[in-house]
Amino acid sequence: MKSGQNKTYKFYGWEHADVSAITDQYKGIETPRDLYDALSDIFCANTCAPRMRHEWSPENKTLGQCSITAFLAQDIFGGKVYGVLRPGGNYHCYNVIGDCCFDLTSEQFGDEILVYENNPEQFREVHFAKEEKRKRYEYLKEALKRKMK
Repeated sequence: MKSGQNKTYKFYGWEHADVSAITDQYKGIETPRDLYDALSDIFCANTCAPRMRHEWSPENKTLGQCSITAFLAQDIFGGKVYGVLRPGGNYHCYNVIGDCCFDLTSEQFGDEILVYENNPEQFREVHFAKEEKRKRYEYLKEALKRKMK
């Protein structure tokens, strides 16, 4: 499932999202681009945050998927998860691994420019204290395992 070097992506940081997986649990997932490609076929209304489900569509597949995607990316590539504070008090999550910063779900914001500097670190213990979010993460993780067998 190697990502084509000539393929253009729309997620933030895609040009430098070439960190290597630290696990071989997901065959074919070698870089964040590979993960994006695989998740693009998995994202659905069921993996979307419940408060946003009414807005989710295949055309905006990354909507409401940020924290579960960022923590899954952390499982695969290591690093840390950070969050951009959004109106309403929620955080939009993204990944930082060394000098590599990427946001696999940034497309949901269209032309809005997010600031990926000086944001607080996010922790799965806090996010997954919400049972529905933990269940969505587990669903996404299991779906990826099935896809990448």
